[in-house]
Amino acid sequence: MEAMIEKCAGLDVHQETVVACVLFGSLDQRPQKTVESFSTTTTGLLKLSDWLSSYHVTDVVMESTGVYWKPVWNVLESDFHLVLANAKHVKNVPGRKTDVKDAEWLAKLLRSGLIEGNFVPPEDIRDLRDLTRYRKKLIHQRTSEQNRIHKVLQDANIKLTSVLSNVFGVSGRRILEAIINGEKIEMRNLCEMVDGRTKASLADIANAMNGRIRRHHREMMRYHWEHMTYLEKSIEELEKQIDLCLEPYRKEVELLDTIPGLNKNGAATFIAEMGVDMSVFKSVKHLASWAGLSPGNNESAGKKKRVKLQKETKH
Repeated sequence: MEAMIEKCAGLDVHQETVVACVLFGSLDQRPQKTVESFSTTTTGLLKLSDWLSSYHVTDVVMESTGVYWKPVWNVLESDFHLVLANAKHVKNVPGRKTDVKDAEWLAKLLRSGLIEGNFVPPEDIRDLRDLTRYRKKLIHQRTSEQNRIHKVLQDANIKLTSVLSNVFGVSGRRILEAIINGEKIEMRNLCEMVDGRTKASLADIANAMNGRIRRHHREMMRYHWEHMTYLEKSIEELEKQIDLCLEPYRKEVELLDTIPGLNKNGAATFIAEMGVDMSVFKSVKHLASWAGLSPGNNESAGKKKRVKLQKETKH
């Protein structure tokens, strides 16, 4: 393989240790090799950085395995040109496998320019990505709690979902809180609870509430309700933090918001996953592939087999 980088290193990263292999020497000669192991603690990674600098290493490659590469990246990114390799693309040749050989193999591929690095956004975008992904998880958890409340209502033979389009709207929340607190709801109370814009009549709502609710139902609903409201507060706080992170990208958010079907939250997610510098993608096709919207080809003997889109970005 033709060499392209004089001084480079390959890192085989694990939870507790990093095995580093440095290749250095003239491009037209066989490179010299040195291997060393380091701890993944901050002190150990700083020693790794100093060790790489002592050999005047310019480029460093590591595999994107789990989350173990992230602390290594955070320490080294300011001093070296880092390459994050897809583990599938740098699979070693068959034979005896060791950490040292893996690090050496990565260094050899990098030295010959045979590794195409994955996209790693800047630190502020990575922070935004953590927030938007966590918001998504909290929204899913809130929906799960709402579904559990629906289930309890059905078990208690309370048919609010048949008369209210959204049980967790203004009217529905007032009624649910009264039910959870064990209040006796009469027609005059119901008139105060139901919003004037509600399409269903008070008689229909009262009839739907005529169920067989027990103390057990109220207790279960209280557990789900308290967790749901806690999640809603957490989501609200996350939204504020996301807004702060988006301050430097207001123009990009406003531009994305002009796309039909894409709101502010969608714009924030787009920036968090793709960044704002589109020059890191070679073409529109590469961008679509990174987003998981470009299914691969699975063809054999002239027959095309079914392929699926990625459900969620895992980078």
